[in-house]
Amino acid sequence: MNQEAYFKPKKKETGARKFWRIVFGTMVGFFFSCLIVSILSMFFFAAMIASVGSTSTVTVKDNSILKLDLQKPIQEQAEDNPFEMFGDEFSQYYQSTIGLDDILTCLKSAAKDPKIKGIYINTGSVNASPATLKEVHDALVEFKESGKFIYAYADSYTQGAYYLSSVADQITMSSTGVISFKGMAMQVMFYKGLLDKLDVDMQVIRHGKFKSAVEPYLTDKMSEANREQMTLLANTLWNTMLEDISESRNIDKEQLNTLADGLFIGSAVKAVENKLVDKTCYKSDVAQDLKQLVGVTEDKDLHLATLSEYRKSIKAEINTAKDEIAVIYAVGQITGGQSGDDSMGSESMVKLIKEAYSSENVKAIVLRVNSPGGDGTASDIIWHEIEQAKKAGKIVVTSMGDYAASGGYYISCNSDYIIAQPNTLTGSIGVFGLIPSFQRALKNKLGVTVDAVTTNKHSDAAGVIRPLNAEEIAVYQEFIDDFYGVFTQRVADGRGMEQSAVDEIGQGRVWAGADALKIGLVDALGNIDDAVAKAAELANLDNYKLSYFPKKKDFWTKLMEKSSEDNNIQAVIKHELGDQYYIYQGLKQLKRAEGVQALMPLQIQFE
Repeated sequence: MNQEAYFKPKKKETGARKFWRIVFGTMVGFFFSCLIVSILSMFFFAAMIASVGSTSTVTVKDNSILKLDLQKPIQEQAEDNPFEMFGDEFSQYYQSTIGLDDILTCLKSAAKDPKIKGIYINTGSVNASPATLKEVHDALVEFKESGKFIYAYADSYTQGAYYLSSVADQITMSSTGVISFKGMAMQVMFYKGLLDKLDVDMQVIRHGKFKSAVEPYLTDKMSEANREQMTLLANTLWNTMLEDISESRNIDKEQLNTLADGLFIGSAVKAVENKLVDKTCYKSDVAQDLKQLVGVTEDKDLHLATLSEYRKSIKAEINTAKDEIAVIYAVGQITGGQSGDDSMGSESMVKLIKEAYSSENVKAIVLRVNSPGGDGTASDIIWHEIEQAKKAGKIVVTSMGDYAASGGYYISCNSDYIIAQPNTLTGSIGVFGLIPSFQRALKNKLGVTVDAVTTNKHSDAAGVIRPLNAEEIAVYQEFIDDFYGVFTQRVADGRGMEQSAVDEIGQGRVWAGADALKIGLVDALGNIDDAVAKAAELANLDNYKLSYFPKKKDFWTKLMEKSSEDNNIQAVIKHELGDQYYIYQGLKQLKRAEGVQALMPLQIQFE
């Protein structure tokens, strides 16, 4: 390179040259911007078409079989996957969930639909808690009463998937697959070691010896009281599953327990030998079995309808009844303010409940609770609105899902009637407060110290900089005790019990629905349909229709809201983490565990 030329000053750019450079640069930039916007617009336009298309009616052909693939997370209500119309290769990138309401609706309709000849369960794993599985299981049992068949196949079965499949008239699996049958386990994540490493002091104030939601911050293992309640819970939940499998497969519970004690993660051959499975085959053989069950010989005469497809085929029955039963979904951790994708905001719930009881046509309310609890004040606000509904002359019946514990029980306890599943987790009548102190963490980890001036003796109390002193702890303990007194009195009034009796079964103890029935916390065992029937009975209704709160939003509406992004992120995280999702949930709970809480101490992770 010629160094002289290299260092030679460049000619000064003329005004005209600069003008055209800016113009052409702007034009190029504008062109590419338009191109990008066009591509994005095409994508969103396709999504809109898909969203509209998802509401269109699908025609089910004769000799159809309803195919149940329940591997996506099951929640109380779920939006449709708007990209299904583009095929599996495209729709798989949208991590949708499955609505329990849709599953139950489809099973109920399929039992009466002459075009549906049976059900094909193709679920090797299932993402749902025990009470949800129980509700689907019982709906499958009810479907069989129609005389139609249920056939199950999976390459391998997790325990939860096998529980659902055990209802089938014939259970098949791959000859090289495995089946997991090992019993029920409950695990609690403890954060004390992490907090110690970070020099964070978590100050805990609680009422209730069983209120073990605070234990993860105080110790590195279960207390004896917590181990006692966890053992009872695990045994009750496991026994519920065993009884159902025993009845469906005609295998003694003792034999099933023997298999579980032997860590039965066995091959298909062993599964057949122990009558857990009827035969082994390849998935390519399933079509032949299904054709024989339907009574056709040609592949073209065999039709499989997915859950979402069949849901779109169900035409809403025209119900001219004037009287209504409002079904209100109370789902998620209880917080103040507005509801989110995984939270139940008191302001949102008050609005829904008030909308229901303000209608002259609504004669009864079914409160569908699936919540581990949460903010104590928010729980009381929702409880108060239930009281207002009753004062307005409405019958209120609570239907409990997977959880209706602590704050979840708080908002349920004043109902006229409470129905739970035998493996619902409920009770947990107790209160606690968490106040972290980062003083040591700031000093030891970051070298940061904090000084302050105050106008009064305790102006800086309950901050996060310094720990509480003995006098302050006593004041907050009194507040917690008072709140516990309010909680137990609410339960006593709602359940017709003495407050002392509530205290005996309270103390933060979690009960399974079957045990809660024995001690008077619930009135009966059953599902949401049973709750609706009971509400109709108590309100003396023979002819009525159901209205649902909140109203379902389609994909396009939710896409315009921030919560849609959060919901999809949660679904992706849950999908990617799988069985380890509970670790993320625990860390998320650690982040927001502050203030007065009426919260259950655990969540069940069920494979």
